[in-house]
Amino acid sequence: MNFNFELILFYAVVVTGIIYLLDVVYFAPKRKYAQKNKLPIIIDYARAFFPILVIVFLLRSFLFEPFRIPSGSLEPTLLMGDFILVNKFDYGLRLPVAHTKIFGDASPKRGDIIVFRWPPDTSYDFIKRVIGLPGDHISYINKELYINGEKVPQSFVQTDMPKDEMGDTWKATVNQEDLLGVKHAIYLDENDRARDFHDLVVPAGNYFVMGDNRDKSADSRFWGFVPDKNIVGKAVLVWMSWNGDKTRVRFGRIGTVIR
Repeated sequence: MNFNFELILFYAVVVTGIIYLLDVVYFAPKRKYAQKNKLPIIIDYARAFFPILVIVFLLRSFLFEPFRIPSGSLEPTLLMGDFILVNKFDYGLRLPVAHTKIFGDASPKRGDIIVFRWPPDTSYDFIKRVIGLPGDHISYINKELYINGEKVPQSFVQTDMPKDEMGDTWKATVNQEDLLGVKHAIYLDENDRARDFHDLVVPAGNYFVMGDNRDKSADSRFWGFVPDKNIVGKAVLVWMSWNGDKTRVRFGRIGTVIR
């Protein structure tokens, strides 16, 4: 079951705010008149938690939202168990819950790693790298990208032995990809077949996204484009990383800037 934390937090702010307001306007004067100093437990909790909930709600809605990397689709850039901060204002401010843009007209750039509401089911948040911008012609042939007819260069770096989501080790080829100026590492699985497509045009107001773990990522190749209205924000920083397999903190990843 997928919980909508944003909506739960919004309801918590509304409920505690109403109780707080009713106390200030109605119940507090009655207690003063009756010379009763003890607060009912519900009112006491509402008065205590309302300011905290408001601050958390505003920070999460307009500045930064925490996000946990749930899969290996962006390896080797982001690992399962990384906890990241998502910048909510780089692409313009949006109303919480309604997600309507109210300020700013900036948009994702090629190479940005973005968090977005998954188009087939917007109750789930996904994270991928932006490959194609509106109007771009994208091709993927023999595991190599072509953008607007220009081949995206790849160069071999090394081989690696990462673990998949089931804990099984597999052999990965690590290449550096130069995404028209944005250099980053990708994983390729030589034992997995290429999923070629030719001259896919990105519609206006949409983006084509892919995982850096190219052969183990469910992305725009399978479920389509990401509409601008679905974008949550830009991944900017790893603030904590937990190696669940070895039950320890990966201190070396804390503070890593995401590129």
